[in-house]
Amino acid sequence: MDENTISRRDFLKGGAAAAIAGAAVLAVPEDSRPGTTANTKVVLVRNRDVLDERGRVREEVAQLMLDQAVTTLTGIKDRVGAWKRLVKPADVVGIKTNVWEPLRTPPELENAISRRLTEAGVPAAKIGVRDRGLPGDPIFTGATALVNIRPLRTHHWAGVGSCIKNYIMFVNEPWVYHPDTCADLAAIWQLPIVKGKTRLNILLLFSPLFHSVGPHGYDPKYTWHYCGMLAGFDPVAVDSTGVRLLQMKRKDFFGEDRPINPPPKHVFLADTRHHLGTADPARIDLVKLGWQEGSFI
Repeated sequence: MDENTISRRDFLKGGAAAAIAGAAVLAVPEDSRPGTTANTKVVLVRNRDVLDERGRVREEVAQLMLDQAVTTLTGIKDRVGAWKRLVKPADVVGIKTNVWEPLRTPPELENAISRRLTEAGVPAAKIGVRDRGLPGDPIFTGATALVNIRPLRTHHWAGVGSCIKNYIMFVNEPWVYHPDTCADLAAIWQLPIVKGKTRLNILLLFSPLFHSVGPHGYDPKYTWHYCGMLAGFDPVAVDSTGVRLLQMKRKDFFGEDRPINPPPKHVFLADTRHHLGTADPARIDLVKLGWQEGSFI
């Protein structure tokens, strides 16, 4: 097996799953898994030109990558038609972004999403872009549709900051979900303010953070220009794929298996305990588009 790939067996035996008490979380009977027997699709789009020589986002390339992800997910080649499959003109749409200063959602992607929503017929006045203070924002409390977008990074309390965790700001007391390394973050997705509203999840991989120490820890030497994004309708499948990527990068960088600490078990419990989606890589169809060098997964 190529050193830059990871099989289902390796994933269940080591890496992220090994960090979760010997993969006990994933070792459940097949017939107890949520949903149907059909696999879930996740799209990985990479473009080495999305960042310029100073690491700044080229908006036109980011827009192209977003369009590729959405048209591939929906199976509709026309970009506007693809977004019309996700939203209707009558929708109120909240774009849940992330503004953590060292590695925030680029405004260029926020603009790209807003642009496509308006082209799909949603009035600009019914589109909101926000990270914090959501329970007091009328767009988000009244939203009929949500787009979930944030960068991937390791996280002091949850193991990883990714799509599932991005919704913690929908609650007034986020710390309530911190015990046991944020094991039950997926429960937030069952709250009325968000339940059943998410039309698209995007996990940004432009410059992922694969290692950090302490609260809000950030060191640019633990990032790299992966120049990608993961997109899917299933946030668990998207996050599970992101965890695999970080584990493979950590192995490559440190020269040994070094599980994410604390273990990102909330991603896998989102599947086995909360039945939010699919974490098992054997049940995820990963479609890879664009630049393939150094993809790891």
